[in-house]
Formats: sequence, structure tokens, C-alpha cells
Amino acid sequence: MKNLELLITKAWQDNSPMLAILAPLSALYGVMGRVRKSLYDNDKLAKYHAPIPVMIIGNITVGGSGKTPLIIALVKYLQGKGVNVGVISRGYGRVDSRPALVREGSTPKEVGDEPCLIVQSTNVPMAVGANRGGAIEILLENSPNLQLIISDDGLQHYALHRDVEWIVVDGVRGFGNEKLFPQGFLREPFDRLNGATVIYHDSRAEQYDDNALLMHLAPNNPMPLLGNDKSVNDKTLPPQKVYALSGIGYPTRFFKTLNELGFDVVERAFGDHHDFSLDDLTDLTDLPIITTSKDAVKLRELASTYPNHAVFDNIWVLPVQAVLSESVYGEMDRVLLGLVNVA
Repeated sequence: MKNLELLITKAWQDNSPMLAILAPLSALYGVMGRVRKSLYDNDKLAKYHAPIPVMIIGNITVGGSGKTPLIIALVKYLQGKGVNVGVISRGYGRVDSRPALVREGSTPKEVGDEPCLIVQSTNVPMAVGANRGGAIEILLENSPNLQLIISDDGLQHYALHRDVEWIVVDGVRGFGNEKLFPQGFLREPFDRLNGATVIYHDSRAEQYDDNALLMHLAPNNPMPLLGNDKSVNDKTLPPQKVYALSGIGYPTRFFKTLNELGFDVVERAFGDHHDFSLDDLTDLTDLPIITTSKDAVKLRELASTYPNHAVFDNIWVLPVQAVLSESVYGEMDRVLLGLVNVA
């Protein structure tokens, strides 16, 4: 299944003409999506209305767009302003679909890799669950003073009423062949952007208007996967030939970033949210390994299962942080003023 996922992802990236055979499936996918959205829009299907405002941050494409680093940056900004913010997510890849709180010691199997990363980065109150309404309820039971909930993805989860929608668009990747899934990587047609706030993930600010809502990811120096004391975390890895290990939705961006930092990259891409095993690593001992922050969450858990295995001492993490334009912060302030009455 993972090999098929990688094959389709590569076909999308290469705009392969072979994708045309999937056109009937894409047409069916589009019809089903429009019908489903219409049923919710016309109140034929019930929506869950949270007692406090809900802000959805999602995308209309399959694969990574940068929304998780954006959420981390926004949560830190809101916390700095004294806003009591919480986060919910489906928790993709967890073994249980029931609502659950995300705690600092939660594992990816319990809550998903991205929720682990968000909580480890911000200590924000967070809950996961396939039923977003149930996730909100358990979150508010434990954090009753929340003023705003950010939903990590869930743009297509129409059973959840939302007060604000932010859609992240990868300005570099674009929309590929502009076809719906599975012929292309669009989850929804372009008109889904109408009425939503669009954040463009693109470092080429000169290609946008001065007031465009922009973000990009800024990398820091690679750091060791293991170890918490300052003497370990002061270490870094100089540019050299490395294995670039990823289980993210759009690994091309990760590989490109490493190349720009001067690394000679040997690509090792797995499917999005890949559940790493020791077998994935045993042939990668002749070079240092660099991975992403999201993948590092799972690799640290794997390392705890094999505490004496030397391969984990050879793994480095490339931290990135979202850099947001002033217009994005201004838009966030307008959301606060309109929904939370906070300037």
C-alpha cells in the first residue's frame, strides 16, 4: 500500500500522462464531494456547533502544505498575547479513533505524530479524535477556560461548524495537473478557496502583493535525534553526504532544503505518516541520516524500543519554523477581535 502511495505521489509530481486512466475515479470523487458538502450546507446533515469559536486551518491538496508549522507559530503568537487557545486534530495514524487528550508524554500510536509535535512544541491543550465534536468536548472538559479552538486540518470535515477557515496553498508546488484526487492531488476544486482566508506558503515574496498573506519555513541547524542535555544539543552536523529520511506528504521540499544547506542528499522517502521500523534504518549506517521534526517523533519512540542500537546515534533532525508575514499576524488579530473580542 505504501509503495502504491509513493508511486502515485511521484506520478503527481511528474505530471504523468498515465494518470488519465484515473479520470473516472476523479469524476466520481468530485460528485460525491459536492453532494456531501451540499447536504451539510443545506442542513440536511447535522453539524456540531462548539460553544466557543472554531478556526480551521487546512488545505485543498493531498500531502504536506506546511499547515502544522503554521499552527505551531500561531499558537505561540496567541499564547504570547494571553489568549487561551486549544487545538484539535483527527490524529492520523493512531490506533484508536475515540477522542483523547494529547499530553506531553503521548506517543504517535496513541494520538498521531503531528499532535505529538504540536504539543511538544507549544504545550497547548489539545485533543484528537475522528469525531471532531467529541474531541472538542473532551478538550473543554479539561480546559474549560479556552477562548478559541484551532482545528489542525478538518477543512473537509463538514460535520464540524467553523467560524473561520484558513487554507494553506503551496505557492511553489501549486496544484499540479489541477485534477481532483486520485488523478491529481486536489481534495476539492478551486472554487473551495472562495470565502476562505488563503495563506500562501512561498518564500518568493516578490511575486505577491505587498499585503499578501505569506509564510515560509526557515530551517535551523541539524540537531541530534537523541539527548536532552545542553552539551548534546549544542552539536550540529556540517554539510556532507547524508541520507534524507522522510515520511511526510511532500518530501521534495525537505530534500530541496537540505540541498540548499549544502548537503549531498541520498533520498529515502516513505509514505506520509510512515510507521518506521528498525528494518527501514539498518541499511543506512554508512552515512549520517537527517530526518524531519515530524518523523523524529516516531523515530524517538522507536529508539526507546532499541535503547542500545547505534543507528539512532547517527540520526539528526532538521528543525524548521514557520516565518509569517506581518499581514498574517494582522489577519490573526482581526480574527481575535471579531470572535474573541481580543485586539
